[in-house]
Amino acid sequence: MGQGFLIDTNILIYYYEGLIPGNTVQEVERIFRQSFNISIISRIEFLGWSKFDEEQYQNAVRFLRGADVISLSEEIVTKTIRIRRERNIKLPDAVIAAACLVNDFTLVTRNQKDFESIPGLKIYNPFQAYFLPPSS
Repeated sequence: MGQGFLIDTNILIYYYEGLIPGNTVQEVERIFRQSFNISIISRIEFLGWSKFDEEQYQNAVRFLRGADVISLSEEIVTKTIRIRRERNIKLPDAVIAAACLVNDFTLVTRNQKDFESIPGLKIYNPFQAYFLPPSS
């Protein structure tokens, strides 16, 4: 497993709403403290979530101030293109996967089915409480 983690949008929402399973919430909080990385895609998706009222939106903005936002470097763009050409995956998910691969991050997500076909991608699903080894 890589040294760091990248948090997918769905985990941000589940955590913010207090819906991470009790048996893994401490592990997720440890990841937030030690390796709070998100893709620019997750920043856009999370802050653009239509269920936020204005106060919740401001709280979400404050929450993400603690995150390192991984922007679109040329290396991530190139890797995203390769993933899209080789796999049937939505563009936002391809960008998130590419950011993980380029930075050797483990992806923290509940949507493992969206990502498990990507070779070399490491996944941690706190809703199933195990790490998936990278596919080959």
